[in-house]
Amino acid sequence: MLIYKGYIGQVEFDDEAELFHGEVINTRDVITFQGSTVKKIKKAFKESIDDYLDFCKERNEDPEKPFSGKFNLRLDPELHKQLHDNTK
Repeated sequence: MLIYKGYIGQVEFDDEAELFHGEVINTRDVITFQGSTVKKIKKAFKESIDDYLDFCKERNEDPEKPFSGKFNLRLDPELHKQLHDNTK
């Protein structure tokens, strides 16, 4: 996995084409990249993210923020205590 500016890229290797190809997996927008070496796939990943951000800026659109996998929830402190007491 590759990480850049919060975006996560998943890479696979195509043995037939002898090419690495990848996709950003933590957005709904489709962002892809490819390269023939590890160095090139890493560079292509970063360039694809930067191109995506530039494209959004040119269109005056907010880029989709990557999903972190974290989910924060605020509760009333008394309810939090009750839930904690009930899990003992």
